Amino acid sequence: MMEAVSLVSPFSARAGARMQSAQDITARARRGDDDAFRLIFERYSRPIISFIYDMVGRRDLAEELTQETFVRAYKNLGGLQDDAKLSTWLFGIAKNVARESLRTRHRDDQRVEIDADGGVELKDDKLPPDRELLDKELNGVIRAALAALDDDKRMVFTLKIFQQRSYEEIAEITGFSIAKLKTDLHRARAEMKRRISPYLGAGYEV
Repeated sequence: MMEAVSLVSPFSARAGARMQSAQDITARARRGDDDAFRLIFERYSRPIISFIYDMVGRRDLAEELTQETFVRAYKNLGGLQDDAKLSTWLFGIAKNVARESLRTRHRDDQRVEIDADGGVELKDDKLPPDRELLDKELNGVIRAALAALDDDKRMVFTLKIFQQRSYEEIAEITGFSIAKLKTDLHRARAEMKRRISPYLGAGYEV
């Protein structure tokens, strides 16, 4: 089934995903309904690829790891508990996939590749050339600052700031205590601010 799922899905699938609850879709998928799993992919692939991209810093790798995330999810749907939140479960798988990939890359050889399109973009409006250039430059500064964080801080910062997840959800995804999450987020904010503020000015808040 997963061979048929791509990162570009038809509009009809998007409409169908919006009309059904996560619980209904999950229940159907667990019964072996491949169309339901395609709706799960359609609903969650964008936030998952964005999270993985923030973790690994490469668009091509993020796409590959997103596919791997959903392959694992498809194979392990039977292990999803009835009271589990689907998005939290998927982010937990994505976290494992991303961390496994990061462990295979030597820290000294890591580098951030800045995509020409600035990563995963959902907006359609074309920016003026000068604004587009500034946005690309700022994106590069943010990506470099994000890549400089250690893996735990980058993960917590990404989930809390970019993905807007609650501390309880992040604790479930990562297995970290809430106390550790708050400490890591505080330190990540301070490091990001220190690296980004010279570009935007001292008043910039992360």
